[in-house]
Amino acid sequence: MSDPSEKRARAERVAALRPAYRADLATGPARFLGVRRTTCPWCGSGRLSERLRTTDLLQHKPGRFTLDRCADCGHVFQNPQLTEAGLEFYYRDFYDGLGEQRMSGTFGRRTAMYEGRARAMLPYDPAPKTWLDVGTGHGHFCAGARAVLPGTSFDGLDFTDGVELAAREGRVDQAHRGAFPDLAPELAARYDVVSMFHYLEHSTDPDRELRAAHQAVRPGGHLLVEVPDPDSRYARLLGRWWLPWLQPQHLHFIPAGNLRRRLTELGFTVLAEQHAEPHDPVDLLAAVWLALDHAAPREDAPWLPEPPGTPWRALRGALLLAGVPALLTATLLDRLAIRPLAQRLHLANAYRLVARRE
Repeated sequence: MSDPSEKRARAERVAALRPAYRADLATGPARFLGVRRTTCPWCGSGRLSERLRTTDLLQHKPGRFTLDRCADCGHVFQNPQLTEAGLEFYYRDFYDGLGEQRMSGTFGRRTAMYEGRARAMLPYDPAPKTWLDVGTGHGHFCAGARAVLPGTSFDGLDFTDGVELAAREGRVDQAHRGAFPDLAPELAARYDVVSMFHYLEHSTDPDRELRAAHQAVRPGGHLLVEVPDPDSRYARLLGRWWLPWLQPQHLHFIPAGNLRRRLTELGFTVLAEQHAEPHDPVDLLAAVWLALDHAAPREDAPWLPEPPGTPWRALRGALLLAGVPALLTATLLDRLAIRPLAQRLHLANAYRLVARRE
């Protein structure tokens, strides 16, 4: 953001939002967390251990968050979990508001990834007539997928106003706004394909979302699910700097075996499990950036008590500039050295399942 007028406009927006954030944080961020669980939300086991403690490394909103792991099924989950008020607070100004332009630009540039996701369906249904993308955001996947499936009608579903923007921009044919489990009865057996790309990890109840998907997919239709892989070696090697932990937004991390079994129980047949294809080669780059951004003074944000002064802004710029060689090195390692070997080395950061409703 080099345009002085844009900088002034953003500074004014931040100043206007600061009183509301100050009121939200008057009693501290602890109120945004619920009651700590003593059993696994996936299998019910009481054999839990702490997997990770971290903070909000992307927005730097106040708060500390813990991920626990179940010793019996391997499920990793945020514990205690964000309350409804906490979800609203930590999502605010990330995908919309202050963060809308940045995130829209980030997602809008990933056309090759979206086309790859659409091609994953071709061996099982080369010409689906109807496709529902759950958690579609601003609909960028649907827009990119049309190049692969020009005859498919793409609908989007999300609980934010981004899905309505997607409809206005022509990225989706029909927008469904709300919670998927609530909308599923009116969408019953309507779709040849339902996709959930990096959606389940945001859900407060993944099992309820999967049951909604079973309802919306027609018999013989397909479900595509893509989620972070908690068994990736990067999750251990990079610790809190592993981007897919994405605290506090990501609430559940489901091992592939768990998800396969649950889909089978619901009446799906899992046709494919992919690891290399959905791997996004950004782990080292993101880890270096998160560490640099954490070490540098904060840029102004409405949840800060006061805007940082000029010396702090200058110091931030100098530290980030000094980190450019490390960022470039990490990018080259991600794309050229690690990417071809990601699956073999168990470093793939995501997996994808393709399942058919019987």
